[in-house]
This record gives sequence, C-alpha cells and structure tokens, in this order.
Amino acid sequence: MITRLLVANRGEIARRIIRTCRELGIETVAVYSDADAHALHVVEATVGVHLPGTAATDTYLRADLLLAAARAAGADAVHPGYGFLSESSAFAAAVLDAGLTWVGPPPAAMTAMASKVEAKKRMAAAGVPVLSELDPGRVSEADLPLLVKASAGGGGRGMRVVRTLDGLDEVVASARREAEAAFGDPAVFCEPFLERGRHVEVQVLADTHGTVWTLGERDCSVQRRHQKVVEETPSPAVSAALRAELCDAAVAAATAVGYVGAGTDEFLLGPDGRFHFLEMNTRLQVEHPVTEAVYGVDLVALQLSVAEGEPLPAEAPQPRGHAVEARLYAEDPATGWTPQTGVLHGFELPGTVRVDTGVAAGDVITPYYDPMLAKVIAWAPTRAAAVRTLATALAQARLHGPTTNRDLLVRVLRHPEFAAGRADTAFLDLHDVVHPLADDRAIELSALAAALAAAAFRRTATSVPRGIPGGWRNVRSQPDRATYAGPEGEVTVTYRPVPDGIEVLSATPTEVVLTDRGIRTTLAVHVYGAEVWVDSGHGAVALRFADPLAVPEPAAAPGSLLAPMPGTVVRVAVAEGDTVHGGQVVCVLEAMKMEHPVTAPAGGVVRQLPVSTGAQVEAGALLAVVASPAESPEE
Repeated sequence: MITRLLVANRGEIARRIIRTCRELGIETVAVYSDADAHALHVVEATVGVHLPGTAATDTYLRADLLLAAARAAGADAVHPGYGFLSESSAFAAAVLDAGLTWVGPPPAAMTAMASKVEAKKRMAAAGVPVLSELDPGRVSEADLPLLVKASAGGGGRGMRVVRTLDGLDEVVASARREAEAAFGDPAVFCEPFLERGRHVEVQVLADTHGTVWTLGERDCSVQRRHQKVVEETPSPAVSAALRAELCDAAVAAATAVGYVGAGTDEFLLGPDGRFHFLEMNTRLQVEHPVTEAVYGVDLVALQLSVAEGEPLPAEAPQPRGHAVEARLYAEDPATGWTPQTGVLHGFELPGTVRVDTGVAAGDVITPYYDPMLAKVIAWAPTRAAAVRTLATALAQARLHGPTTNRDLLVRVLRHPEFAAGRADTAFLDLHDVVHPLADDRAIELSALAAALAAAAFRRTATSVPRGIPGGWRNVRSQPDRATYAGPEGEVTVTYRPVPDGIEVLSATPTEVVLTDRGIRTTLAVHVYGAEVWVDSGHGAVALRFADPLAVPEPAAAPGSLLAPMPGTVVRVAVAEGDTVHGGQVVCVLEAMKMEHPVTAPAGGVVRQLPVSTGAQVEAGALLAVVASPAESPEE
C-alpha cells in the first residue's frame, strides 16, 4: 500500500494528484522551485521539498534531486504527472531501483514507446497503421509538406511544419533545441504532414493481471502551434465502427509492449477516413478530465490502484453524455500566441464547470514554465449542451491580469464549423477567431462604466454633501470627461452628462447598470492600481487610467526589435553589419518552454545587436536595431 507519495511535478497536475491522494488517505510530498515557493500545490501537500533554481533543467528535470527529495521526505512512491520526466524510462527505473513504487508503466514499456521512430516500427509489426518515417537529411521536394517532431515527449514542443526545403536545417536545429529544453532529449525525426487531419486518441488503462481497458476516444483537433487547445469525448468524427477499430488498435499497441497503467495512443485521422498511429504517451494526458467526466472514473485513483497491484474490473465502465475541455492560457493569440506574464489580479469561473488549475488570484505568472492557467471542463447529456455550457462559463469568467486566450476559446466553441463537429487541425488557420468578444461599442460602454464607478468612489471617499456629485463646481463650463488607455488605443468618454441614447440606472464603485439604446447591461468594475477591468455581457475590457501629466517615454529608434516577453536568448542568427530581409529571423527567445523567433519587420542592415546567446531579457528589452538602407549611415 502506498502511504506517502512524492509528486514529481508542479502546478495543475500536481494539485490534481494531491486531491485524489487526500481522498484516498495518502500523504503527499510536493517539490518546488524558487519560482513556485508559494504555489498552491506546495501549500496543499503534506510536506514540501525545495529544488533550488528556476529553470526546469535545474529543478523538475533533475532525477537525482527528485529521488533525494523522496528519501528525505519519507515517500514510498512517485507519481510523475505529465511533462518533465513523466516519460523517462531512466527515471522510472531509478525510482524502482531506489525501492519506491512507480505510478506508471514498466520502464521497458516506456523505452519501447519513448522513441517515436522505434515505436512506429514496433506498431507496424503489430499490425497498427503508421505513417512512414523520413530522415531529415534525406528529404526531397517530393516529401513535402512534412512534419519535424521531437522523438521524446509531446505537447507540441519540438514540432515544426516544413513546406519548403529552404531553411530545413535551421528548423531541425530549432526543434532540437526546444526538445532538449523541454525533455532533455534533442532527437527529432520527420514524417509526412497530413493537411486537414483530425487528431484522435484512445485512453488505455491496463493492470498487472492481463486486463486492458479502452475508455473511448478523445478528439483534440483544435490546436495552435501543434498544442491542443480544445478537447472532447466522444469525437464527432468517429462512428461506432471506427471507434471499435481505433480501440482494437490501441489494445494491440498496449499489448505489444506489455503496458501497465494509464496511457494514450494517439492517431491521425485523415480526410479519407483512414487512421495512422502517431505515438503512445506513456503517462496521464492533460485532457484526461473529459474521459473522467464521461466514464465516471478517477484516472489518478485507478493509476494508484494498479500501481499497488490491484486488478481492474473485467469490464470497463460505459460512457454517458459528452464532455469538452478548453485550455486557458496566459498568451495573446493576436501576437502569435506570445506568452504573457504578470500578476493575476482576478481569477474566478462559474460553478457550472470543473476547473483544474495551479493558480489563484494574486499569483504571479512567470516566464519559466508552461503558460496554461487552467483546464475548464463541461459535461452534459449532449454535445451541444456541453459546448454551450463551456462557452458561457468562459465568457462569464473573471480573468484580470495577463492577457489570455479566453475570447478565442469562446469564439471557437461558438463557431458554426465547430458546432457542426467539423473542426480539424487546420481550424485556427482557416477561421478568424482571434478578435476579442468586446467590440468598439463595448469598449466605449466599459470606459463609461469605469468613469462612472470612479466618480462614485470619489463621492464615497470625500465629505461632499448628499446630492452633490464629486467634482461639483458652481459654474460648469464643459462636461466631465475621462480618458483611458484601451485595447485599441486611447478612449475618451463624457460621463456628465452621459452620451445620448444611454441612461444610467445606478452606479457604485464596483458596479454600473445602464441602458444603451433600450438594452439594459450590468458592468462590473474592478480597479487594481492604474488598471481597470470591466466585465459585462458585451465581453471583458481591460483599461488603464491615462496620466494627464505623464512624461513621454523616449521613442525607440526606428527599426528597433524589442523583446515581446521575458525570456532567454537561445540563438542570435545575425551579426552587426549584416543585411537582412523582411521576415528574416534575427534572434530566438525561449520562454515558457517554447521558442519564439524575433524577425526583421523589413529589409535593412543590422546596426545594433546588444544581446548574445544565453542572455536573460525582460519584456521590451532592445534586441537589435535593423535600419533601412535610407536610414543607414554611409560607410
């Protein structure tokens, strides 16, 4: 029996494992880096062990430190979660060699599936359909388009689509760097890239007594940068007959490697209805909650039971209803999915959905780890009802702080193509779902509400006689106005008197109720220093008080390339004096376990290059100056 479990992970998945352990009466050991010293998973565990440093390579990817933590804290078992060392057979073997229980598959099964190249060969031998493997050094035009993939790990890291052979070497090198940073293994390979495919996966659970369950399929086709964004079960693209074929293939894959525990076989379903094995994730998946919701199981509890040697029931439970999950990220879809950092002032979602998260209001979102804030899951008897519940809950969420992909998620869920069940892996490339829910009118109404709430606050904060508004003057020469920095630029509103067509029904420092052209709207106003967040049925709007006496910041030199986020410079692709063309990569930043190329906006000459490989930079830091030929001084 497991009595004290070390969770070799952080954030949301660590909390998820700790929650089930608490219900089962198992004590838990958290590990934490410098950046996670006050994280929720540390607070909720029985005890915690510090891993000095912030980078994953210095902390959560250090098997020696994790084993030392387990020994120091008296743990008798280790659960790896997902990501980090969860698919490292060497780590699993080290845990077992230390006399601890490994909550995962046997190291031999992990080794068999660790290399995607070798795994595909093994699956082909077992009769499971696979895509052909391509050697990056031998591909030709006839092989295009192709996909460069990390051989170890998943989550879209170390994955690139290649449509031309130009620059293939750099694409491979970039994929290797990203794979090394995320998984400690730089190996990559290539395979044909199927346009407009569906990403479908089967949940497998096997015990040590020969029972293998399949718990249906999940559809994970809506992706950005090859990372899943929306997942659901069952898949609207899978018939009963196809489901049986997929599950048979998953059982064959698990049986071929002697699999034990929870795992996922991933397949690519082509437009022709044929499916191909991609890889097996020898761990719990991020999207496991949708399976739990539909099958009425706790997959973490089942993992622990299997690890203790208990048999699974002979028959898997039957599915019920439909579940959809959306991954809420601290990122800006409008700027190429740039990760966002900063204080999470407000974080609240309706109780109609399940929320798996590792953060709370007041936490600081750092650049060191994955930008996912939460997984939001809805279940209902039908797909349409589950999708509607999830979209409404996300739209009503209070998310104040770093920019998130919330509005994009709502637009995806409400898009006719998604509603019809036709979303494939090209969905985000083909459909305009990036623009915010709040339109120009909503921004104006939000700014008006912010001004009225501020006026109400001034009334309550001063000793003005009842009935006389704050800022009252005996002779008013002009209306009262307020100016804010809004999402699309400066917004100026008149709030006394209010604009024509608008009637203010009530105004307090935190809530304004008004009618606009006959439509009544309640707007909630939250102020955090100079930041103002206004939530309403029109969409959330972030504003900032405009300082009338602000000293203008010095303008950046023409052609300046500024860091879009805090991060590490992992590559400098040019030198001072080089001539570059528009779109050419100047340098590459690594932040939140992903690489982000910084490109020249136009052709010119590199006149300044103040950074070097390995440098840590803050958001807005000068990375380079690319001067146009006309601006360049004569040699």
